[in-house]
Amino acid sequence: MQRTHTCGELNAEKAGERVVLAGWVHHSRHHGGVLFVDLRDRYGRTQVTFRPESKQLFDRAEKLAHEDVIKIEGTVTVRPPEALNPEMPTGDIEVIAETLEILSKAKTPPFVIEDEVNASEETRLRYRYLDLRRPEMRDALLLRSRITQIAREYLTGLGFVDIETATLVRSTPEGARDFLVPSRKHKGKFYALPQSPQIYKQLLMIAGFDRYFQFARCYRDEDLRADRQLEFTQIDIEMSFVDEEDVLSMSEGLIARLIGEIEGVVLPLPLPRISFDDAILRYGTDKPDLRFGLEIADISESATQSGFNVFSSAVEKGGAVRAICAPGGATVSRKEIDELTAKAQKLGAKGLAHAKFENGELTGGVSKFFNENEKNSYLEILKPDNGSLILFVADSADICARVLGALRIELAKRLELIDETKWEAHFIVDFPMFERDEETGRLVARHHPFTQPIAEDIPLLKTDPMAVRARAYDLVLNGEEIAGGSIRTHDPETLRKVLAAVDLSQKSINEKFGFLIEALQFGAPPHGGIAFGYDRMVMLLAGRKSIRDVIAFPKTTAAQSLMDGTPNEVAEEQLAELGIKIIEDK
Repeated sequence: MQRTHTCGELNAEKAGERVVLAGWVHHSRHHGGVLFVDLRDRYGRTQVTFRPESKQLFDRAEKLAHEDVIKIEGTVTVRPPEALNPEMPTGDIEVIAETLEILSKAKTPPFVIEDEVNASEETRLRYRYLDLRRPEMRDALLLRSRITQIAREYLTGLGFVDIETATLVRSTPEGARDFLVPSRKHKGKFYALPQSPQIYKQLLMIAGFDRYFQFARCYRDEDLRADRQLEFTQIDIEMSFVDEEDVLSMSEGLIARLIGEIEGVVLPLPLPRISFDDAILRYGTDKPDLRFGLEIADISESATQSGFNVFSSAVEKGGAVRAICAPGGATVSRKEIDELTAKAQKLGAKGLAHAKFENGELTGGVSKFFNENEKNSYLEILKPDNGSLILFVADSADICARVLGALRIELAKRLELIDETKWEAHFIVDFPMFERDEETGRLVARHHPFTQPIAEDIPLLKTDPMAVRARAYDLVLNGEEIAGGSIRTHDPETLRKVLAAVDLSQKSINEKFGFLIEALQFGAPPHGGIAFGYDRMVMLLAGRKSIRDVIAFPKTTAAQSLMDGTPNEVAEEQLAELGIKIIEDK
């Protein structure tokens, strides 16, 4: 055996035992002529002591460097009372070394293998295998593994079957750009890497598997940010003979189990359901953080006759006037208000109005333009506490929501209104079926085109598609969307109508989705499901700010792997074999 124990399990009960340990040299230090070496593996650290009486052994141990890989044999000894270390699980013992074998010498690492490290993220990603030795990074991946086990146990306990689906698939329009894989056997044709297993899990329901799940790898060629990667993992779930409540009940049970076992917090069930329209009106987003208040108030009706022309003219033009009232915000400085105004303008607002509520009066900012009736009306709606800051936006309803939704989060952070120890989850329901693509103006499915429309709205697919509602839902945890799903269309004719509504011709529908439509004609059960954004969920449970911290080998925001130089050029011979020629960018 290479070792008898790990570096995290020895204690006083093992005193007197002869053991073999192996791991990395974490620290070494001289003290009173004795050499102490902290030996580390993924389970913990153990202090190994080298005594000067064994001169040859001591001399070799003195030459050990940080991150050398060694194996030692020795006897477990209880430390004297003054040397106990309550900070370490193994802090009541040490191992007196009798042999030392150097398994591997290490170069000096580019940063110290500790939680508190000054290295840039770029350096850490360049040496990711070293970064993962650091305790906080190691613990994040161990937590990820534990979450996987809990989720698998929960789903298999409910009768779900774990089935892998294809990763070389047909390219279909699902929102983001596909990653394409050229076919050597069929030159000029391509596979795509799946953006999700959506169609395949529906085919599994048609096949009669009833309850499916998969930890699915997904790929989307899109711009990156802290909570987005080119390749990511979903817990993909599908169920037959269900309605929305069946899927939501299963989903909230899973997140409650995870938070209960990982955080020791009981999540009250059932989770609240908030309609999409209500979420946008009250919080300015379809993934609101409800750990704090700061709800958006609509004061449009009171602003119709406002003495402030910006308000009255916005309502006159069919827009809205909305506001948020931040308790304690009166302490916000003029400079900070200017920063908030700049942010509002960046998000599309023409400007940002403000006032403060102090000693029972609206003061400062635009309050000088309000008459008494107007002031009283606003105060009745906003109900501010003394010392509050009120921010107003007068614009289209969409811009009011977007701007105040972002400022709501910004103010909550600045005023420290967010309880970071709290876990708050809810569902967003009653989504619109379609939205307009901001770049092209084209109608696109808000979730995906396989979502079933509300039955009474199906006739509107031709006449007024933007009024069509979807049987779709999202799960939001602490202001992050961690899951999304829907009841699917199992009627082939309805699916054709939905695809036609997003400007696909019948020929294009047959080319891209003909195999699914044909499958639906062979007896498809009503079915629905949900997909959990696994990396994002682990990020939240690990208390991290970026999903890069919970993925073993992530890409940078420039879509590169600094460690192995991905993406890289390939040989001309490989390209020729695939029938591909690189066209230089002019």
